[in-house]
Amino acid sequence: MSVQVVSAAAAAKVPEVELKDLSPSEAEPQLGLSTAAVSAMAPPAGGGDPEAPAPAAERPPAPGPGSGPAAALSPAAGKVPQASAMKRSDPHHQHQRHRDGGEALVSPDGTVTEAPRTVKKIQFADQKQEFNKRPTKIGRRSLSRSISQSSTDSYSSAASYTDSSDDETSPRDKQQKNSKGSSDFCVKNIKQAEFGRREIEIAEQEMPALMALRKRAQGEKPLAGAKIVGCTHITAQTAVLMETLGALGAQCRWAACNIYSTLNEVAAALAENGFPVFAWKGESEDDFWWCIDRCVNVEGWQPNMILDDGGDLTHWIYKKYPNMFKKIKGIVEESVTGVHRLYQLSKAGKLCVPAMNVNDSVTKQKFDNLYCCRESILDGLKRTTDMMFGGKQVVVCGYGEVGKGCCAALKAMGSIVYVTEIDPICALQACMDGFRLVKLNEVIRQVDIVITCTGNKNVVTREHLDRMKNSCIVCNMGHSNTEIDVASLRTPELTWERVRSQVDHVIWPDGKRIVLLAEGRLLNLSCSTVPTFVLSITATTQALALIELYNAPEGRYKQDVYLLPKKMDEYVASLHLPTFDAHLTELTDEQAKYLGLNKNGPFKPNYYRY
Repeated sequence: MSVQVVSAAAAAKVPEVELKDLSPSEAEPQLGLSTAAVSAMAPPAGGGDPEAPAPAAERPPAPGPGSGPAAALSPAAGKVPQASAMKRSDPHHQHQRHRDGGEALVSPDGTVTEAPRTVKKIQFADQKQEFNKRPTKIGRRSLSRSISQSSTDSYSSAASYTDSSDDETSPRDKQQKNSKGSSDFCVKNIKQAEFGRREIEIAEQEMPALMALRKRAQGEKPLAGAKIVGCTHITAQTAVLMETLGALGAQCRWAACNIYSTLNEVAAALAENGFPVFAWKGESEDDFWWCIDRCVNVEGWQPNMILDDGGDLTHWIYKKYPNMFKKIKGIVEESVTGVHRLYQLSKAGKLCVPAMNVNDSVTKQKFDNLYCCRESILDGLKRTTDMMFGGKQVVVCGYGEVGKGCCAALKAMGSIVYVTEIDPICALQACMDGFRLVKLNEVIRQVDIVITCTGNKNVVTREHLDRMKNSCIVCNMGHSNTEIDVASLRTPELTWERVRSQVDHVIWPDGKRIVLLAEGRLLNLSCSTVPTFVLSITATTQALALIELYNAPEGRYKQDVYLLPKKMDEYVASLHLPTFDAHLTELTDEQAKYLGLNKNGPFKPNYYRY
């Protein structure tokens, strides 16, 4: 009997199983400005059993940094196919061993083909377990231990979120000097400066407007003599802003506005470059105010400008060093929370210097708040929980620009999105955008994710937290940590478990748990990063506001809160258009006369709502 090798077509009749390895895986606008800021720069004209851990022999190794609680705790979506069923038995075929060690099938006509290889069945601890059953408290804690060895560690609210590999010595207890011998800074590790410098250089490529300001205004030095004390997120993007201010003639001292948002290597790079920076990731509350004080209270140095994000720096100076305001020319504030504080001071007659409200400028609202949050909300949630958004029920508290961005991103990913809102206009916008407008109490029991972005306080209360479903994710996209009543969770009956950096499980006595991100602080900058290009827009707006207030003739600005001039908003936008190879249309003289506009702008009145 002759042996015949089958063709590809004939072999296709025999079921085959393919096994694959899975591995993880300057054209610048011709636009002039009439303000002091622009004249100073002189621009050109013109799976398994959830209740019990697997036996030790079958238990998988603890997951690495890329795994997370949501992935591990999610119920299985369906049954796993029985791999052994893929191997068929045919009475008309004989089995014989293939020469390479596998089985061969011999058909009645003598044709020899290689039989499918046997695939081992995946074993679960108990495949009959109902995955949608809520695990008991004991079972859940056992599973938690299999997720992360450190997850059973209880800790206080002041616990540091730095990686375990980091030096646990407080930067306040270290004696560090940069290469120039200066020790006027306090960062985690000055030796990380080289890595931080690389991050800053990358950020410069995505911040064209700030780089253009350096080029245009460096000769004029519009900030010569300015002594700026700043309190913002210390990231690579902020570093580009700080170094731009330095290139324009300013002296700067800087602290962080958020205890979790500082990039240690960037802070080190700034310190190495001669900037007095006092910040590190995972500061305690005491550290936070100590850093601000070290920026302000320094012998022989008196700030004359404030750049604030959240109002904490301004508040500290008012509280501790009110006499400093005699020499301060102005405040630039970029957050909703900080702006609210400024308006309160103004209303009470306590605002003793002019202040610029950058948050409500068009370029900040429409780009940083909307587009930035539209991208960074998903990034922050993915990095911390590894969750899938499709089909998840999410409630977003607040439909301002931040809320709009969050809702748009989650909707695009297939989530079912609810919105809470107090403003009927914003509420109507949410309805017109296809979102269900609800009260938080109406959906709190059923939603999988709760996101706050209101700038208010006690939006999510202990009552809401008590009623949330098991494994509900709770986070905040507003600047302040007051939106979620985290303090109410610091009680003896609740257990806190650290799952990974800035991810906590808060466990109730019955075993129910919620997943709290960044202890209710700003999610995107605490747990991930944000798009550099969008921050270029905000940072440029801040720089121009500082230039404007610093160079304004006496009497132009009273002791009040001002919006950025529309002309300056348009200028910031124009500086970013070349990145897209975008070409603006210019009005003819006839068209400009018809509209009653200057050909060079501003093109919208101050009352216009974008």
